[in-house]
Amino acid sequence: MDVAKCFLRGISPYSQSKAHFTEKLPKEKADDYEERTWMERIHVDEESGFVCIPPMAIKNCLSECAKYLSMQVAGKGKNTYTKHFEAGVLVDRPLCLGIKKEDIKGEWLFVPSKGDRGGGTRVRKCFPLIEPNWSGSVQVFILDGTVTQDVFTTHLEEAGNFIGLGRFRPRNNGFYGRFSVEKIEWSSQ
Repeated sequence: MDVAKCFLRGISPYSQSKAHFTEKLPKEKADDYEERTWMERIHVDEESGFVCIPPMAIKNCLSECAKYLSMQVAGKGKNTYTKHFEAGVLVDRPLCLGIKKEDIKGEWLFVPSKGDRGGGTRVRKCFPLIEPNWSGSVQVFILDGTVTQDVFTTHLEEAGNFIGLGRFRPRNNGFYGRFSVEKIEWSSQ
């Protein structure tokens, strides 16, 4: 099994939209509730206390990229790497950004009330916004030997260009959450 320690650097802002279920106070207006609770949309690593990118966000970014690229596995006919990334790649810890929750600024937007693009009714919402040049490292376990180091590197680089992370990422018609791969340190277990 290969282990890739991936050092990523943001090349566009990164925004999160974690679901939260904070109760509304009695007689609290929608804007007041949003002002009070918008920071609950931030993912925070319990161990370090820093803002983080959840492990499944990175894993899903790689799986989405495998679908997007549809690269064929050499010698396997029309088979692509998609199922190998979906079942054979593991990210078990978040990517911590070294930023405290209190240091994050909000971005106020007028968005569809039900969260569906093009929805008729709109409301004001605030989302956490992390400026470009965010960075951190994440460890990725490659359990499936079909995913070679070169194949993994290509997919991770293209994931940063075309898939992205977080809210309003390229895969969802946005431009936030794009990243570059600074380096990858390889080891075996």
